[in-house]
Amino acid sequence: MIYPANFEQKVGFDRLREQVAALCTIRGGRERLCAEQFSTSQADVERRLALADEMRRLLEMERDFPDDEFVDVDYILSKLKIEGSFLEVEEVVLLRRALASAGAIAGFILGRGEELYPELRLRSRGIEAFPEIVRAIDGIVDQYGKIRDDASPELQQIRRMIREREGQAAKRLQQVLSNAKKAGIVEADAMLSIRDGRAVIPVAAANKRKLQGFIHDESATGKTFYVEPVEVVEINNELKELEYAERREIVRILSAFTDSIRPEADRIALIGDYLSDLDMIRAKARWAVANGAVKPIVSTDDRLVLRNARHPLLQQTLRAQGKQVVPLDLQLDKRRHILVISGPNAGGKSVCLKTTGIIQYMFQCGFLVPASENSELPLFRNLMIDIGDEQSIDDDLSTYSSHLLNMKNMLAGASNRTLVLIDEFGSGTEPIIGGAIAESILERLRSKGCYGVITTHYANIKYYASNTEGIANGAMMFDVQNIRPLFRLEIGKPGSSFAVEIARKIGLPEDIIRDAGEKAGSDHINLEKQLREIARDKHYWEQKRDRIRIADRKVEELEQTYADQLSRIRQERSEILKKAKEEAQRMIADANRQIENTIRTIREAQAEKELTQLARKELNDFRDRVERTDAADAAHDERVAREMEKLERRRQRRAERRQQAGETPEVAQPAVPEKPREAEVGSKVKIAGQDIPGVVLSIKGRKAQVAFGQILTTVDRSSLVVISGAEFKQATRPVQPRTVVSVDVSARKLNFKDHIDVRGLRAAEALEEVRDFIDDAIMVGVGTVTILHGKGTGALKEEIRRYLRTVPEVERAADEHADRGGAGITVVTLRMD
Repeated sequence: MIYPANFEQKVGFDRLREQVAALCTIRGGRERLCAEQFSTSQADVERRLALADEMRRLLEMERDFPDDEFVDVDYILSKLKIEGSFLEVEEVVLLRRALASAGAIAGFILGRGEELYPELRLRSRGIEAFPEIVRAIDGIVDQYGKIRDDASPELQQIRRMIREREGQAAKRLQQVLSNAKKAGIVEADAMLSIRDGRAVIPVAAANKRKLQGFIHDESATGKTFYVEPVEVVEINNELKELEYAERREIVRILSAFTDSIRPEADRIALIGDYLSDLDMIRAKARWAVANGAVKPIVSTDDRLVLRNARHPLLQQTLRAQGKQVVPLDLQLDKRRHILVISGPNAGGKSVCLKTTGIIQYMFQCGFLVPASENSELPLFRNLMIDIGDEQSIDDDLSTYSSHLLNMKNMLAGASNRTLVLIDEFGSGTEPIIGGAIAESILERLRSKGCYGVITTHYANIKYYASNTEGIANGAMMFDVQNIRPLFRLEIGKPGSSFAVEIARKIGLPEDIIRDAGEKAGSDHINLEKQLREIARDKHYWEQKRDRIRIADRKVEELEQTYADQLSRIRQERSEILKKAKEEAQRMIADANRQIENTIRTIREAQAEKELTQLARKELNDFRDRVERTDAADAAHDERVAREMEKLERRRQRRAERRQQAGETPEVAQPAVPEKPREAEVGSKVKIAGQDIPGVVLSIKGRKAQVAFGQILTTVDRSSLVVISGAEFKQATRPVQPRTVVSVDVSARKLNFKDHIDVRGLRAAEALEEVRDFIDDAIMVGVGTVTILHGKGTGALKEEIRRYLRTVPEVERAADEHADRGGAGITVVTLRMD
């Protein structure tokens, strides 16, 4: 039940429906929109919402959707059902447009994946394009909407004869006109004219008898007469007969066509219904796109949760003024199902009430709502509102009497499936008794379990709400320093009316305000003062808490970024050093072979022993340089590890402070133990059970050649234990570490490309590529990059955009300019601070 009968006018839904109706293109769509009424069926509401939401997504994502204006075929179908009637040429053209449009739209929707637009697909199934009717129309009507010459052999013959007679008449008239000019009967610059569909010659009044023929007209001044020469009268008569014959043949063609499609009238009517439905759904979607409306969650646990909700009419008004609407956040559930809102006049209490009412009504009428997608709305059987002045002279009702009558009707229909919206609860009569009656009514509404949003100024109602289970207080925030409302709802405490502050701002004399305070009594003044102080203090501490949270979050983000960069640098450095070490080991092996060959040559030549020692010394010096580099690498690894430990200690201290402050600490993910590494070329190793470290020079199968100082030995690979650089350093003689240059970011920046192409990849593969691409862009400090994903169905673009919204460094992600790729390319702007 909707109460009262003018509920739509009270919340503004009537004006909203008019806006949507203006977006319909055919009468059938507007009629169906008017039929979209309040529904209590969950299946019906979900179906209508899904249709509107799918059309909204289709309009936003599908650039090639056949979004032409629809054609109303209702009157064409009415004419088809009358025996003996026939469709005019214009009606045949409209019928063809309707059939082609319906076929193109249904084909487009059915050609998309089943998971994209399931409800639209279901509505489009069974829609026929009637290709045989379209071909028949194309056979009798040309591209300009005229009957074709070859629509029938008879029409072709008639039109050929008409052209011949027109040529004869034009030739004969030119001859007569030329002779008349030579005879001085007409002016030298006279030209042929048309009167009553016949070609005539303009003749001066004095010469009208000199040119034989029929006078068809005269000029306004009477100085010129228009004469049809007798020489062409017969030809024109034949032309007129041919025109009649042409019309009869066209009527015959159209009648035959109409008779041929008359048996299909019922099937064609389905096309009309389909276009009317889509016109209405498209109008809803267009309005939703323009007003930021989305499909909310259908609540299954009786929760009413509004997040970022806006009254659409207020939003439009403020947007036209260049202002932003303050969104509404509100929650009602079984535990707290009635909200009592208090606060200053003109502070937004009635707007909260109307916003709740219109969004709930839109939802159950199948309209997308101006709120966040994670808003939750239940289904109510009854919506009731009491707002505004309902006094009636005819019914002898005062304002307060009308309020009481509304309360009586609300109590009669209230249940746990009812939403009541009451503005200025209890006002209109003597405050004490009015407040008492209002409190009793509120108790009955609470006991019936109905949901409600109620605004009031009465202190006893605020007090009752604070001490009664199932009811919560809410306050409209007020800037005490600047004496202005903030239009933001805060749930959990009552609000002050700020009557004294508003009176001072308006300029009411101070002595009146002082007298009023004395008359109200100290108790009331102290209560209002305490409420104001609570509001001021709460506002101050909220601002301070927000600033602390923002600063804390920035520190955490910086620490996380630092940790990620350290980890990434360490990983990249390890890879670079690993390759360098492998290359060094290959060089050592080559040098060793070369020196052994040299020694063998020297021995064969019986050279001096000093040359042999010199060759071995050069090899040992090279090996020492490699080992010193390894020691420097170990020192760098230790510095990185110390930085990581500092970050971890900071996180632990912050978690402890949060735990002491009563906040829930973040649960750290358990570290995954590293798997034991196998010995590779260049690895630092020990033999199991021994302490002497060595370096693996080469590996052949299960055997490894290891250098333990100056001793080369071959051991089984399984007996080797890989150690870290730090352990190797401790076990060997100390060396002076040298400065190690970290990863060259500038080189990476030179090699970085500011665009990526992920077309043809699966969604998971594309996201992995995009994730690495964005990480590299942030690391090298590039401000703007582009991602080429193509248009397609839009699913890949949507997945990429969803990921980008989770990256804090991404400031903006938008379509490329239409001339440079449009929706097929996403331009990503990164924060450089």
